[in-house]
This record gives sequence, structure tokens and C-alpha cells, in this order.
Amino acid sequence: MKILFTAFLTLAFMVSNAQLSKVTWSFTSKKIKEGEYEVNMTAVVADGWHLYSQNTGEGPVPTTFTFTKNALLKFDGKVKEKGKLISVKDKVWNNTQKYYGGTVTFTQKVKLKGKIKTNVSGEVEFMVCDDKQCLPPTTQKFNIAL
Repeated sequence: MKILFTAFLTLAFMVSNAQLSKVTWSFTSKKIKEGEYEVNMTAVVADGWHLYSQNTGEGPVPTTFTFTKNALLKFDGKVKEKGKLISVKDKVWNNTQKYYGGTVTFTQKVKLKGKIKTNVSGEVEFMVCDDKQCLPPTTQKFNIAL
């Protein structure tokens, strides 16, 4: 039983690492003006793979950002995405899918509720696929200083 459990944990770790190695995330902030920041969450997707848009068609897991509540911040609008968006009619899902290859940057504007230092934290859930397979959705935590 211990061997089976150990094998399962090893496989789960390998799948988790395979997913993460297909997408490299970086998280930064840029001051726009006093008390206002642009938070950038950039994904670099491995060659031959793609990352789904926040607004993809029904079926695959869209990229989703969940921000930790912070009473010191006000989120201004929704997360925007910038990159080379690809839209295709998908035969498997029988609808139009939207995704990115290469590099895509997701941007969220935030306003501070005073002259204080704080962070934007949360997690991003995403799924990547190539032309033959999809890896299970995974979650990446982030903490971005403002």
C-alpha cells in the first residue's frame, strides 16, 4: 500500500511540474500615478503549447484570476489581456476557442485607499494544451508589491 501511495504522489508531482514547465509566470507592478498602479501578470508559454483566454468558449478551463481581499485596495475594472489572440473553431468542443501562444500579459489596475504600502495577492488558474493533449488545470499563487 505504501508503494502505491508513493507512486501516486510521484505521478501527481510530475504532472504538476509538467504543467508549470509549459508556462512561466512573472508578476510585476508599475506605478501609473500617485496611488494608482498597473499590476502585470505575464505568462510565457512553451513552444507548441497554448494558454486559454479568460474569454474562451465552453469546454476548456479559461485563465482565471482570483484576488485576495485587501481593504487597502480598490480594483479598477476587469483584468485585461494583451498578446496574439488566436480564435479557432474547435472540432472537439464544437465551438470557437480563444487562446494565446508565446507571451501574454494580463493587466489589472488598482488604486490605493491611502498613502500606504501594500501587496496584491491571489492566484491564477490556467490550463495548457498542445495539438494532441491538454494538461490538467493548475493554480499558481502570486504576491505583488505596490
